[in-house]
Amino acid sequence: MDDSLRGARIATFVYFSLCGTLMGTWVVNIPAVEERVGITHATLGGLLVLLGLGAFIGMQVAGRLTDRLGARVVVPATGVLCSAALVLPGLPRDPWTLGGALLVFGFCNGCLDVSMNAHAVHVEKAYGRPVMSAFHATFSVGGVLAALVGAATASAGLSPAAGMAAMGVLGIAIALVSARALLPAAPTPAETASTRETEQTPASGRRSTSRRIWVLAALALMVMLCEGAANDWSALHLKDVLGAPASTAAFAYGTFAATMTIGRLLADRLVTRFGSMAILRYGATTAAVGITIVTVSPWIWAAFAGWALFGLGLSGCVPQLFSAAGHADPAAAGANVSRVAGLGYVGMLAGPAAIGWLTHVVALNHAFVLLILLCAITAVAAGILRTGSDRTPELAASSS
Repeated sequence: MDDSLRGARIATFVYFSLCGTLMGTWVVNIPAVEERVGITHATLGGLLVLLGLGAFIGMQVAGRLTDRLGARVVVPATGVLCSAALVLPGLPRDPWTLGGALLVFGFCNGCLDVSMNAHAVHVEKAYGRPVMSAFHATFSVGGVLAALVGAATASAGLSPAAGMAAMGVLGIAIALVSARALLPAAPTPAETASTRETEQTPASGRRSTSRRIWVLAALALMVMLCEGAANDWSALHLKDVLGAPASTAAFAYGTFAATMTIGRLLADRLVTRFGSMAILRYGATTAAVGITIVTVSPWIWAAFAGWALFGLGLSGCVPQLFSAAGHADPAAAGANVSRVAGLGYVGMLAGPAAIGWLTHVVALNHAFVLLILLCAITAVAAGILRTGSDRTPELAASSS
C-alpha cells in the first residue's frame, strides 16, 4: 500500500469529521436559535424543510461535478463553502431570514456530503475491502465534538453566532490544508477497464442497476429520516418532554452520535464477516427498540439509553446503502451516490418537518412512533443487499 493511498484515506477521514462537526454545531444550537428567533417547534419543523431542500439540490449538483471534475477539486471547495455558511443560521432574528440561512447552509452541506462520499467509494475500491463505515464513524466523531463544544458554550452563555463563526473559520483552514492528499481526478487503469465494461452493459442490465439504485435510495430516505429526527429533536425531547436543563439536553444528541461512532468503527469488520444485509437488518431492528424506549420512558437516564441504542442500530445502515450505490457503476459513482444520498436527504427534509407537524396533535415523544415504523420497514426490506452487486463479495475477491 503506497503512501498516497494512505494519505487519501486520512484526508477522507478529516473531511467526514469536518462535515459532522459543522452539522453537529448547528444541531446543538437549535434550542438557542429557536428561542432567539421566537418560533414554535412546528414552525421550526417547517423551516428545517429548507435545510433538507438545500441539501438535496446541492447533492444533485455535486454528484455530477464530482464525476466530471474529480473529488480532489470538488471536496475541498465544498468544505470551504460549508464552513463559511455555518455562521448564517446563528445570525437571524426572524423566521424568514432563518429559512434563507438554512437553505444556503443545507446546499453547501449537501455538496460536501456527496463529494466526500464519492471520494470514499474510490478509496474503498482501491483498498479492496470495506472501509466506508469507518469514514462515517468520523462524521459521528464530529457530532460528538460539536455536542461537547455546544454544551460548553451554552453553559458559558456564548451566543450561537459567535460559536458557529469560530467553528466555521477553523473548518475553512482544515478544508484547505487537507486538499492535497485527496486522490487525483484521473481514473486508474482498473477504473478505466470497469468503465469500458459498464459501457458494454446491455440496456436491460442498466435498467436493473437503476432500479436497484432507487430501492437503495428509498431505504436511505427511511434511515436518514430517522437520523434527521435524532439530529433535530433529541435535545428538544429531553428539554421539553423530560424537563432537562439545556446543558444536559445537548448530550442527548451527543449520546446518539457517540454510539453511532462506536457502531461505525465496528461495522466494517462485521460487514466482512456477516455481509451488508445483516448489518442493515439487525441494525434497523436495534434502532426500533431504542426509539421505542425513548417514546415510552419518563426517565432521563432511560431516554439516554434509548437514544444510545437508536444511534447504535442506525450506525451501519447508511454506509452500506451509500457503498452499494457507489460500487454499482464505477463510472457514475458520484451520480449514483447523489441519488441515494439525495433521496436520503428528502428524509432529512421530511423527518424533522413530519415530527414538527405531528406535535400539533400529539406530544413530541409520541410522534416518534413514526420512527419505529420506518425502522421496522427497513429491517424487512434489507434483503435488497442480498442480491445484485453487493459490495462485500466484490471487495473480498479483489483483496484476495
